[in-house]
Parts: sequence; structure tokens; C-alpha cells
Amino acid sequence: MSEHHSIAIIGAGLGGLVLARVLHVHGIASVIYELDASSTARDQGGMLDMHVESGQAALRAAGLFERFQQLILPGGDAMRIVDKTGVVRMSDDGGDGGRPEIDRNDLRRLLLESLPGNTVRWGAKAVDIRPTGGGGHRVTLADGTSFTTDLLIGADGAWSKVRPLLSAAIPAYSGISFIECDLFPVQDHHHATAELVGPGMMFALGDGKGFLTHRETDGSLHTYAALAIPVDSLHAIDFTVPVTAKAAVLQHFHDWDERLRALVADADGALVPRPIHALPVGHSWSRVPGVTLVGDAAHVMSPFAGEGANLAMLDGAELATALANHADPEAALARYEAGLFPRSAGKAAESAANLAASFAPDALEQLLARMSDYANQAG
Repeated sequence: MSEHHSIAIIGAGLGGLVLARVLHVHGIASVIYELDASSTARDQGGMLDMHVESGQAALRAAGLFERFQQLILPGGDAMRIVDKTGVVRMSDDGGDGGRPEIDRNDLRRLLLESLPGNTVRWGAKAVDIRPTGGGGHRVTLADGTSFTTDLLIGADGAWSKVRPLLSAAIPAYSGISFIECDLFPVQDHHHATAELVGPGMMFALGDGKGFLTHRETDGSLHTYAALAIPVDSLHAIDFTVPVTAKAAVLQHFHDWDERLRALVADADGALVPRPIHALPVGHSWSRVPGVTLVGDAAHVMSPFAGEGANLAMLDGAELATALANHADPEAALARYEAGLFPRSAGKAAESAANLAASFAPDALEQLLARMSDYANQAG
């Protein structure tokens, strides 16, 4: 006999975990089904800056803000903007506390440890979802088992299995790809690159491409080499052979400063391609009983507004709070979506505009002007 759950969440990313945690804070049980075999099955990525109005607000709602503060990287919110010749055009030491940096792995661990045991069912890949009537759904897993639920929430990312219940929209390739890599330990072997990059994040833009880096908690550098490239050209690179992949990427940066090229040339381990996809700006759906979405499942966008993780966490907190405050789940879902759609549309539009600006001929000057405006507004 299959299990039945009042609330089932597909996906144990940050949005799904915050949702389950805030529900737990309000005394509401939920279960998460996650396709990864365990919490350590794969690295969760690099650093995240937590925004006051979204990521930090979600952590406060989850009762985890104080523990979060113990995990932030001191100085991680520093930022530099560098041109292709290695000249530092802007340097900000950060330190105002507005957007502290935390390792995504540490943040996910914090959320997982805050949940009751067996909340997350690992190695559980949803392969089929069907309505059962009255707002309920049956979810079949890859191992042939299934469960039913009164309320189904898709927190399962860009290629969500839950989204088709609500929307026919499919994420489209943005024309930009990241190639992800790491340098470690930076201070011991890459002094010149470490000095150029600085203690936090760095943007180096020019010629329709660039490097985006974050300093990690272990002192390493996490790098995204960004290219405006057809997705077929990206897939033609053999990323199983690091030497081949490095050469293919570096040919796009043949006339860039050697300290910047070293981010890829001397990278440790594999290079990982990350084609950037996005749903249409303003993606929404009509109310469908018993199901909704959070995070990338609802509004995947490019990372050029730095909002993806923050919005996912806020989505989870807002949905959980709505469910706690409304006896009728459908009223809660309607309330949540009424806030979700305009919020995510605004950030998706900002992200799309920033992506276009970041790969324009005058990208560096646009970024410098934008940062100057932010500084003036803050002042």
C-alpha cells in the first residue's frame, strides 16, 4: 500500500528545505522526496550572498538566522571589478553586512539539520505525476513505488517534473554558458591571481565574455568562465578530458591577462559546463487545485541579478507562512501565488537586463556605472 502525505515536496534544494523548515516551525508536517542518493551525493556549488529582504528574511522565518550568522565568510562580500588586462577598476571591501556570503553547502547542511529525521527521502526520483481528483496527486518514483498527497509542491528546479501540471513553459537557453572550475589552495600556489581577485568576489568582463569568481571558505577560488556561445558549440567540447576542455575555453581568452587565464589554465579537477537557461519573464499560471511551485521550478532565471537562491528561500518561507495562516489550503496557495508572480517577474526582468548588459560591447563600463549608482543610493 502506498504512503499518503498531507504535504509532499519534490526537491531538497534550498527552497524546498526552507519550506519544510518553516512548516515545521508552525507545527505542520511535510515530507521531501529528493532524487540525490544522500545529502553529500554532490557538491552544492559555491558561495551565496544572502539578501536582507529575501534570503535573510527566510532564515529569520525559519528560526535559523543566528546560526546562519555563525557560518558566514568574513570579508566574503568584498567585490572587485577588473578589466581584461588585469587592471582593477573598482574595489569595495564590503563589510556593511547587507549581503553576507555563505557557502551553499553549509547553508544546505544548516537547513537539513533543522528538520525532523526522515523528512527527506533520499534517492527518490519522481517519474510520473497524475491528479487523483479533488486536488490530490499520485507520484510514482523511479523504483516503482508511489505515494499520494493532498498538496504537492514542486521545488525541483529548472527541469521540474511538477511544472507541467501548471504550465507548458520550458526554460530556454539564454545564449550564455558558464564553465565552472576551482583553484585551490590559492594562497600557496597562485599568489598573483589571489592578489588580483581579492578576498571576496570578482567580475572581469570584456569582449562579450568574462570571469566571475568567489573566494571560498577554504581559501580556494570558485570560478565561472562566462561565454556567449551556441549551446551546440559548448556540447562539442570534450569536458571529460580537462586538458582539452581548458584549451577550448582559453582560446576565447587568448589576449587576456595571464592572472585571469590562470583561473582556468591551472584549475584543479574537472571543468563543468553550465548552460544558462531561463523561463519567460513574467511566467505564471492559473490556479490548479492542490499544487504549486517554488524556486527555479517557478521562475528559473539567469544568475545576473544574484536572486535565484534568495528568491527560492523566500518562496518557501512565504508559502509555508500562508499555509500556516489559512485553514483552507487553496486560499493559502492563491495568497502565495498573488505575491510570487509580481515578485519573480520583477527579478527575472532585472536578471535578463543584467545578462544583456554583461555581454554588451561596453559591459565593463555599464557594470562600473551600475555599481556607482548602487553606492550612491546606499549613501
